[in-house]
Amino acid sequence: MPKHSLIGATVGILCASAALLPIVGAHGAPSADIPNFHPLYGTAWLEIGDELLAPPSGPGPVTNDPRYPYVDNGAARRSNSQPTYRVADLNNPILQSWAKESMKKANDDVLAGKVPFRPRERCYPGGVPGFVVYTLVMPFYFLQTEKEVTIINRGGPETRRVYLNVPHSKNVTPSWYGESVGHYENGDTLVVDTIGLSTKTFVDNYRTPHTDRLHVVERFKIIDGGKNLEDIITVDDPGTFTTPWSAVQRFRRVDQRPLEEDVCAENNFAFFDYNVAPLPQAKTPDF
Repeated sequence: MPKHSLIGATVGILCASAALLPIVGAHGAPSADIPNFHPLYGTAWLEIGDELLAPPSGPGPVTNDPRYPYVDNGAARRSNSQPTYRVADLNNPILQSWAKESMKKANDDVLAGKVPFRPRERCYPGGVPGFVVYTLVMPFYFLQTEKEVTIINRGGPETRRVYLNVPHSKNVTPSWYGESVGHYENGDTLVVDTIGLSTKTFVDNYRTPHTDRLHVVERFKIIDGGKNLEDIITVDDPGTFTTPWSAVQRFRRVDQRPLEEDVCAENNFAFFDYNVAPLPQAKTPDF
């Protein structure tokens, strides 16, 4: 059966309750030394774009092959042109040979007219750092408590849990979003360190693979007087990449309705007989 309504409703209730909790310091008192990512009940963050952006310097993420320009739905509407799918630039020197070969197969499928896999479109978890380029239309919410920061994207919904001020486990079982531990720095930044990511996930929207050695560090910081949020990302996977590399993602603040349930798997089928990845299924219910 699809994993949807009952699970989503439970998550929605729990998350809505968590949103009411105050940000607290080490002794349980409200803290001014912690960035507040959820200042109002309806505060959320929308991706400004669904691309990992180049860092100020040094090696950066995979981008689109310039021979095949990428046109998203919004740009296509504005220019009255045809939208396209992404084709990865395999000349990026960060990629090892095996990763290029894997990505070339995905590129060839796109160029042959097939629909590429994207986690959000087929109701799969986005992985890390793919989570921050997951969807342009569904907002992100940060629910902060003394011991944990829960980051939720309403599409799915997809949930990441960041455990504060603790080390990584000695033995981490791989999972869709891995194990994330974090801490606050300088009164304005949340640092998130993630390992143990399932190799079923991709690094980005270009279907960039990774091994079980993937290690991602993110630095979330509120900028522009609270109007925007910036995520500085560092990626290290010696099994896939020739060097560690960095990227940037930005979000804009929106004060809107509170977090609501939005179940991806409902009414999400393979329209027009396209050969798309099947929706994830559970053989047994969770409850």
